[in-house]
Amino acid sequence: MSDFIDIWRRALRLEPQTLVSDWADNKRILPNTSAEPGKWKTSRTPYLRDIMNCLSVASPYERVIFMKAAQIGATEAALNFCGHVIENAPGVLLYVSPTDAASQRNVRLRVDPLIDTTPELAALVTRRRSRMAGNNNSLKTFPGGQLSFVGANSAVGLRSTPARYIVADEVDAFPADADSEGDPISLAIQRTVTFAGRRKIFLLSTPTLTGVSRIEKAFAEGDQRQYFVPCPKCGTLQVLKWTQIRWPGDDRAKAFYLCPHCGEGISERHKQSMVADGVWMPTAEGDGKTASFHISALYSPFVSWSEIALEHEVCGNDPTRLQTWTNCSLGECWEDKAATYITPAQLLTRAAGWGEMLPDEVVRITGSCDVQMDRLEVEIVGWGRGEQSWSLDYISLPGNPAESDVWARLDNIRKQRFPHRKLGTLSISAFCVDSGNWSKSVYSYTGKRFHEKCFAVKGSSDPTAQIWPRRPTRQKDGRESVLYIVGSTAAKEIVVSRLGIAQPGPGFCHFPVRDLDYFEQLLAEKPINRTIGGVRKRVWHKPANSPNEALDCRIYNLCALHALRSYGVDLDREAERVAKMDQIDPDKPRPPKYTMADFGKLT
Repeated sequence: MSDFIDIWRRALRLEPQTLVSDWADNKRILPNTSAEPGKWKTSRTPYLRDIMNCLSVASPYERVIFMKAAQIGATEAALNFCGHVIENAPGVLLYVSPTDAASQRNVRLRVDPLIDTTPELAALVTRRRSRMAGNNNSLKTFPGGQLSFVGANSAVGLRSTPARYIVADEVDAFPADADSEGDPISLAIQRTVTFAGRRKIFLLSTPTLTGVSRIEKAFAEGDQRQYFVPCPKCGTLQVLKWTQIRWPGDDRAKAFYLCPHCGEGISERHKQSMVADGVWMPTAEGDGKTASFHISALYSPFVSWSEIALEHEVCGNDPTRLQTWTNCSLGECWEDKAATYITPAQLLTRAAGWGEMLPDEVVRITGSCDVQMDRLEVEIVGWGRGEQSWSLDYISLPGNPAESDVWARLDNIRKQRFPHRKLGTLSISAFCVDSGNWSKSVYSYTGKRFHEKCFAVKGSSDPTAQIWPRRPTRQKDGRESVLYIVGSTAAKEIVVSRLGIAQPGPGFCHFPVRDLDYFEQLLAEKPINRTIGGVRKRVWHKPANSPNEALDCRIYNLCALHALRSYGVDLDREAERVAKMDQIDPDKPRPPKYTMADFGKLT
């Protein structure tokens, strides 16, 4: 009876007008698995204070938007908001992650430790017991409310019950459509309509591409606040910009910040005090209900300016790496370079041979096969440091894929060895065969050669799918039907963007002289932005009757390379090792190399 009375009194009491940042400073305990375990201190990341306080019940803002870099502490701010809701402002809170798997991982690695290490929360949230529905990976109940966890790919979870609070984490990784029912963010926000005036919607993410990024659009709808910090020399308030990061000569390890107002260099040791004295300032009028914030990793206490500069150096001119760096280090959208096309004629103009020997930089070889109705299209690619690539051969094998002859000829190509000045010879390390056509023939071929890293692959319909999945799918007929559903869209983005790199280096694609038709196939598809169902989407367009087999082969070669990475292959480390090796003397006898097929002859 007394427990019932306590719950009744708690439900009737007014919500305390406390700030989320104060709650975190007074109650939050970081677990031992955290990089900095122990009592939470907002002073460690002072730029999070205003963001958290805008999520407080007393704040007039209904939407809080955080477009940010990685290693900033944004998810911890979201967890502090959750803790504040549980203790001080109970209600239904929907926590949305990109996928169901990501949602469960977030609960296990972040939310459960938040509750377990914070006594006030542990006393309120239903204890975890077997067969108890009040505390699991999708639901945490407490007096007056609940935390519900769902993936953005689940329309059912997004539209099930009304919610006063929404946390949408990494919204730019959300699928464009949730089970064909529309934009997942719109579905989630629709659940808060009945709480208008009292609701809190927190959207946070690193951005992706300009014009497509959800968080960029949401940020523009708010007052677009930037974090201004004072120069320790002249005192002028300013937003930290990458363009002001400098270093002596080529020594990026000694990077410093150059104040654009007084011209004085600012060392890393001043950053903490600068950030502590910083202030958020709006740069747009906004709608009065949306507070939007943007910050880069230049402010982060967890990564130094020199580390950011060194990461930038590693990217070189590779647009794929530069996009990741721009999104994750600067918290800025990437201007789509893949949409600025090099022409097939320009690719042909820069084509050049490299002789009968493999280039010294090649340390691994992959192959791929695109299966057509009347032939097999095959490309062999060499890979070096920074995923620089060499198209070693492109072959069309006419024949009926339902018959064994064409597959026997493919086997001869797959088993060939390539001469290398330092390594003697190199064989193909991984091979991908597209199973979109003649799937049974493909499964039969790859299943018997799976131990040779010969894989059946098929492009995923999900544009956000990773290039190489964590595990394959097995068809009903067993071992000979092992299939990898690959992220062909993500691979296509990388391939097409790298074709535009003009100078050898990371990501550069080397081609020998070939017919213009080959290069037209490589550039057969173009990325365009379309508004579908009110959501801006990036799609790839291929004109009718335009063959694209060469592009598909290159995409599957990149998938094969990622398959090798899943086995622990590190191109950069191998390239560094090979670079230190001497050339093999062709006149010096070497011990013979045997294959498994030779052992029967030897015995």
